[in-house]
Amino acid sequence: MKRIVFFTAVFFAVLHTQAQVSVKPGLRAGFSFSTISEMHANYKTDFYAGGFAAINITKHYALQPEINYTRQGSNDVARKYFDENTQTNKTEYLDLEINYLSLSVINKFTFRPGIQLQAGPTLDLLLNDNLAVRKAQNDLGLVLGVAYALPSGLTFEARFKKGLLDVLSSDYYQNDSNNYYLFGDYNTNINLQLGISYSFGK
Repeated sequence: MKRIVFFTAVFFAVLHTQAQVSVKPGLRAGFSFSTISEMHANYKTDFYAGGFAAINITKHYALQPEINYTRQGSNDVARKYFDENTQTNKTEYLDLEINYLSLSVINKFTFRPGIQLQAGPTLDLLLNDNLAVRKAQNDLGLVLGVAYALPSGLTFEARFKKGLLDVLSSDYYQNDSNNYYLFGDYNTNINLQLGISYSFGK
């Protein structure tokens, strides 16, 4: 009898919890500022755009699966090489482009009305790039951000995304005589996003 009462209580508790859950689809877009770590380069300015479904579980917590198109890379990457035709050392500056389809699961925590902390993992699937030598086809990363949500559904977002995988071979972009530029062997994506999102529905 006690077990029946217990499972009945659990059943109605689950029903009550599910009744509080709501799903709001939405869109997000903005500016993307990216570079690749451990190499002397400038930030690449581009854009990102995507959609999401915010699963509001409690008043202060929501789970938000996302699909985003992100344009990343790095500008003015210096490459020193020996030109066989002219028999001289040369330096060229390359703009690296890496475009991903990002699948993310973001945890959104609301601490005060409108103020959010966002965090979660992301899987970046490579769409195209112009890298001469690629190491990782895809990338794994972590996302951390802050946001301010208006009652209308419009939200202002700032996010930092850090890749975890080595995405390119730095050997191609440097040589032993390149002492002025900083190069390392662990070249990961670094991405800052500033933009807006909009949730549909009340």
